[in-house]
Amino acid sequence: MSAQVLTIEAAKGKKIALVEGGKGTQAVHDVVVALQAARRSGTACTKTKATVNLSGRKPWRQKGTGRARAGYASSPVWVGGGVAFGPKPRDYSKKVGKTTRRLALRKALTERIKAGDVLVVPGFAVKEAKTKAFISLLKEQTPEEKVLVVSDAFEENTYRAARNVQPALLMTAREVNTEHLLAFRKVVITDQGLAQLAERIA
Repeated sequence: MSAQVLTIEAAKGKKIALVEGGKGTQAVHDVVVALQAARRSGTACTKTKATVNLSGRKPWRQKGTGRARAGYASSPVWVGGGVAFGPKPRDYSKKVGKTTRRLALRKALTERIKAGDVLVVPGFAVKEAKTKAFISLLKEQTPEEKVLVVSDAFEENTYRAARNVQPALLMTAREVNTEHLLAFRKVVITDQGLAQLAERIA
């Protein structure tokens, strides 16, 4: 079961919608930024002078001490005081339209095909849930370790065998996104997975 490099001509023969010219670069950027932003927790939170747990009493009288006037110990200029303009919980997620997401996926796939990084195999499955078996199967397809494997579905044994192989990732054609296609050195995709991916980007 040797992998075949997917060329532009072969992709067109399989009726895969590709992006011609420089179109789609901005869409890829927008989608990747949105995907990364959505992973940010946005839970950073600081206390202001109003919420810090300190007394509101005036530290000393206004005049006559020779020291600078002070109104409260929770002032941001004092150690232990509140934070001025500090971060508060927020939502970092960005909205990207369906058309833009589809264009970005097409552009990413097109560029990987042009670079010769997409390998097509009839199927991808291991007989037993052993890490050694998965690594052996992966090496039959490509010498690279950082590999994205895409299929329409995976057997349970294959998922189990791939769990401890951190550089490699198994994704179904329904789940794979633009960032996945760009993050790995090689993309190994099954015939059925390629057909489903072609439907998504059509």
